[in-house]
Amino acid sequence: METIDNLTTLLATIFTVLFSAGAWKFYESRLKLKNRDIQNEKNEQNMYRDDLRDRVKRLEKLLTESSLEKDQMRDQILNLTREVSELRVKVTFLEKENERLKNK
Repeated sequence: METIDNLTTLLATIFTVLFSAGAWKFYESRLKLKNRDIQNEKNEQNMYRDDLRDRVKRLEKLLTESSLEKDQMRDQILNLTREVSELRVKVTFLEKENERLKNK
């Protein structure tokens, strides 16, 4: 009988400790800290995601600018190539004319 009383007392004490106001405050603060940690982790992930989005936008902008610049340079190269060809023809013509005038 004494064992049952001791067991009842022990269970009542454990029950009282586990469900007392102080214990509830402890559990509540523990949950708040856990939720705050989870929220901080989500915020960090969101910041990382937003940073990646910004980087992708900048890279897309740079890629577009680079493409436009490449097209402009291609046009310049074509113009220069055309001019060099014209000058070669002129030089050839002038060399022939010069030879003709020397022989005259």
